[in-house]
Amino acid sequence: MPFLFVQLAPYEHPSPKLKDTWPELREAQLRAWQTVPNTGMAVTADVGDPANIHPTRKEAVGRRLALLALRQAYGRDVVCSGPIYKSMKVSGDRIILEFDHVGGGLVAKDGALAGFTICGADRQFVPAQARIAGNTVEVWNDAVKQPAAVRYGWANYVFTNLANAEGLPASPFRTDDFPALTKDVR
Repeated sequence: MPFLFVQLAPYEHPSPKLKDTWPELREAQLRAWQTVPNTGMAVTADVGDPANIHPTRKEAVGRRLALLALRQAYGRDVVCSGPIYKSMKVSGDRIILEFDHVGGGLVAKDGALAGFTICGADRQFVPAQARIAGNTVEVWNDAVKQPAAVRYGWANYVFTNLANAEGLPASPFRTDDFPALTKDVR
């Protein structure tokens, strides 16, 4: 029997003990979906509310779960996930990201791509610019000449807008495995 679940939505948790813990929890959920057979995860990176742990935009979440059910339980050939980070490569002063689940192609919802950070060997993440190039995303910051890693949506609450043409959002991710104490600068 399929097991479908919802990834934690963006939320600015008021407890200092839980400051910046949401990214690692979302990452654990993503890994569970990628490694546990017959599961599905609805990404909610675009429906969060900084002041409410329970987002009010339930219809989007329900639609995503329905798409997962159509695919997982009923075997329908539908796009049921937004972009999921696959791999990266460094190209000069930029990092090129590849994704699975691009559907009809990558898109930036509501303006220029947002929610990306980048770092060099110093592991100090800074806001990054990003642009879609076919089915990849190119990420850079002019101050980072030798980039080492990228993070996307790596905060309790941050605006993200990478999606596929079907309107399904990309899951937050990181390309690194740095210790949890390495935080982004927002």
